[in-house]
Amino acid sequence: MVKVLLTGGSGFIAAHVLDILLERGYDVVTTVRSEEKGQRILEAHPNLPKEKLSYVVVEDIAKDGAFDEAVKSDPPFDYVLHTASPFHFKFTDPVKEVLDPAIKGTTGILKAIKASAPTVKRVVVTSSFAAIINADNSVKVYDESVWNPVTWEEATGNDKGQTYRASKTFAERAAWEFVEKEKPNFDVATINPPLVFGPIAHHLSSLSSLNTSNERVRDLIQGKYKDGLPPTGVYLWVDVREVALAHVRAIEVAEAGGKRFFTAAGHFSNKQVADIVRETHPELASKLPENPVDDTPADVYQYNNTLVRQVLGIQFRSLKESVGDTVTSLIKLGALAA
Repeated sequence: MVKVLLTGGSGFIAAHVLDILLERGYDVVTTVRSEEKGQRILEAHPNLPKEKLSYVVVEDIAKDGAFDEAVKSDPPFDYVLHTASPFHFKFTDPVKEVLDPAIKGTTGILKAIKASAPTVKRVVVTSSFAAIINADNSVKVYDESVWNPVTWEEATGNDKGQTYRASKTFAERAAWEFVEKEKPNFDVATINPPLVFGPIAHHLSSLSSLNTSNERVRDLIQGKYKDGLPPTGVYLWVDVREVALAHVRAIEVAEAGGKRFFTAAGHFSNKQVADIVRETHPELASKLPENPVDDTPADVYQYNNTLVRQVLGIQFRSLKESVGDTVTSLIKLGALAA
């Protein structure tokens, strides 16, 4: 049976990746930051023997040797899906809290695999549109050939958005450089999603564990934007279920090795999200802004997702379905009672 190591298993995207892996019959070991998080994953998937699903605790992915033991397994691993990386703006030290965990977490696991997991054929790394976008001087059409030109000086400045974007950029660059210089036993593929909507997996039963993208939907349905919407910011989106499937397809499709996959479903604006919520959940109308303004620029950048559709066979669901499912999921988690 094919065995997969999934890092960051209690994360928003990873939780969906885990569900797809289990549905498809893979044996999975997932890393988590605490015993409590590991137990919650096991409780969410009862009746699975330890051979099908287990966890290992990796408290700090930025520590030297953090993954040295996690990559050792009997039977050994065939693939690694590395999703563990910080995505939040609640930090005070950009290097220690964001840049180091992203970059050292990525290089650390690649070193550990090379040293102790010679059977691994491919490593799929969760990157981001943040590693593609040029925040200061946008290109006309984004695809896998474009890289964010952010510098270390910008990364360690006062702009937290730049710090996050830099963390994804430098971590992904480090992965490609590792393969080029070290010539390991595996190849690498990266998944580069923009803003990710979609339902929260059932074992992440806490509003505090929301991904940053879904926080805007939560704030919207809680009435925090009743007097006006904030700027949309990034005008591209994707559903978490397509992102998760892209990770799994990237280990199943031979020609995915050595490629970046820009998993963008389409354009959106906060106004469109508000309009969809009004349509799919009319009972929330009183929480929504009455005349939201669409801030999409007339010359908004375009995108090319041909590669992810052709190579991985991903078909993208509509914004309406994704936002509607997100809202239903948030309501189930008690977002309206918060």
